[in-house]
Amino acid sequence: MKCYDSRLINDFYEIFVSKLMNDKFGDLPLIQKDSPIENVLSILDGRSHVWVVDSLEKRDLVGVITRQDVLHSLAPPRKYYNVFSIPKQYIHGTCGVAEDVMTRDPVTCKPNEKVVQILVKMMRHRVRRIAVIHDNVFIGEITLRHLIHKYYLAGQFHSIVDD
Repeated sequence: MKCYDSRLINDFYEIFVSKLMNDKFGDLPLIQKDSPIENVLSILDGRSHVWVVDSLEKRDLVGVITRQDVLHSLAPPRKYYNVFSIPKQYIHGTCGVAEDVMTRDPVTCKPNEKVVQILVKMMRHRVRRIAVIHDNVFIGEITLRHLIHKYYLAGQFHSIVDD
């Protein structure tokens, strides 16, 4: 059984997000807020999330959509009762745009934050992905999967930042 030494984990905690984040825009799931929900579904078919921006040119982050967020769009109609006990139909359907189903104010970080701060944010907010922003402009992401991968490689090859 292999155990990682405490020096490795302490070194890992001190790495800046800018060294580990994914900033390859061709690889990042990104969509404009006015894109049809069917475009969101096409991205979520192969990804667990999609970042929502005001426009692809400016990349001002406005939200995130996960597979869980579109569950109500795909679920069959159901009834619910509001505070006045009047039955209302609850269904989103696949009409609408990304902004209609996104979670607003996603958890974000800056490129100069450290891995330890990111892990604390992930635990506190119960998320597996964090948008990296600079002046509210989306510049990349850091995911739990990415952190696990980098940490595992560091344990194998004793180098955290190298690919």
